[in-house]
Amino acid sequence: MTQKRLVVVLFGGRSSEHSISCATAGGVLNAIDRDLFEVIPVGITRDGAFVLEEDDPAKFALDPAHLPEVVDNGSRVCWPDSIRSRELRVTTADGAERSLGSPDIVFPILHGPFGEDGTLQGMLELVGYPYVGSGVLASALGMDKHFTKTVLEHAGIAVAPWRTVTAEDYRARPAVAAEALEALGSPVFVKPARAGSSVGVSRVSDAAELDAAMATAFAEDWKVLVEAGVPGRELEIAVLGGRPGEPARASVAGEIVLSGREFYDFDAKYLDAPGIDLVCPAELTDEELAELQRVAIRAFEAIGAEGLARVDFFLPADGGVIVNEVNTMPGFTPISMFPTCWIRSGLSYSDLITELLDVAAARRGA
Repeated sequence: MTQKRLVVVLFGGRSSEHSISCATAGGVLNAIDRDLFEVIPVGITRDGAFVLEEDDPAKFALDPAHLPEVVDNGSRVCWPDSIRSRELRVTTADGAERSLGSPDIVFPILHGPFGEDGTLQGMLELVGYPYVGSGVLASALGMDKHFTKTVLEHAGIAVAPWRTVTAEDYRARPAVAAEALEALGSPVFVKPARAGSSVGVSRVSDAAELDAAMATAFAEDWKVLVEAGVPGRELEIAVLGGRPGEPARASVAGEIVLSGREFYDFDAKYLDAPGIDLVCPAELTDEELAELQRVAIRAFEAIGAEGLARVDFFLPADGGVIVNEVNTMPGFTPISMFPTCWIRSGLSYSDLITELLDVAAARRGA
C-alpha cells in the first residue's frame, strides 16, 4: 500500500482576500483524497501569525453573512530553522510543544499580497519546502498587473492599454488620472496594481468619478492602473503546468456574462450577488477555443508560471484576443471558475487537487 504523503494546506493571510483563501481551504480540505494524503491545516491570521487550524471543512464554508476567518487560537506553528530538516513543530496555547511531522509538500492557497506575490514562496524556498504553484519571480509578476502587461507585451501578446499612477504621482499632480482617462477613452477601470482581480476596482465613465475610484484603489496599493475598458466577451481559461518535460495544458473556456452589473466585482465573484451569469463551457467555435487555449499557454509560459494559473481574456467583437490578467493562484473554491473549467474538461475537483500536488512534487523534488 502506498504511503500517504503529508501535505501542509496553508491559507488565510494578511491580504484583503483572507476570507476567500479560507473558503478555498474549506473546499480543498473537503475534497483532498485522504487515501493519498494526510493534511496539516495551517492558518495565517490577518496579522501574520501561523496557527494550527482545525481540519474541519465546514468551519471555512463561504457564507456571505459570515465570511470565514483564521482566528488566533494561541498556537504557533514553527518552521524549520534550516534546510537540514523538514520537521514542522507547534507550540500550543498552554505552552506545550510537539512535532507535526515532516511534510512532503506545501499547498499555499493564499490570494493577494503576502501569499500570492512571491513573498511566501520565498519563505518556502528558504526553508526548503516543495510547494504547489509558481516560484518567486512568476508569482511576483502575476501579482503586479503593470509588470504582467509589460512582460506579455514584450512577448507579443495583446493586452488592454493602460497607464500606471503611483500615490506619489497622484499627490504631486492629481490631473494625471484625468489625463489617463482622456488618453484611453471612456470607460476605464481603476484598479490596484497588486491586489486581487476584484478588490479595490472601480469602473469610471466620467472624470468626476475619478477621485473616489483612485482613493478606493490606493487603499489597497500605492501603485494603481488606469486601464481602458475593452468592449466584448469576458472569458477565462484554466492552465495546468506539466511535469518536467511535459507541456502545459489548457481547459475549456468559462464566460462571465453581465446581466445587471457593470463588471465582475468582488460581491458577484464570491458572495453570489446577482447580475452575473457564469457559463462553462462558453459557446465558442473550435477555432476560437483553440486560439484562447494557445494564448493562455503562451501567457503562462511568458511569465514563467508553474503549476496552475487562470488566464483572463477579452474577446472583442471586431476580432482578436486580449489578455487581461494571469492569476497564479486563482480562486479555488468548488464553484470558482478555475476548478469549474477543469471539471467541465473532465477532471474532478478531487483529482485536480491530486494532480497539482503530483506535478509540484515532480517539479520540485518532493
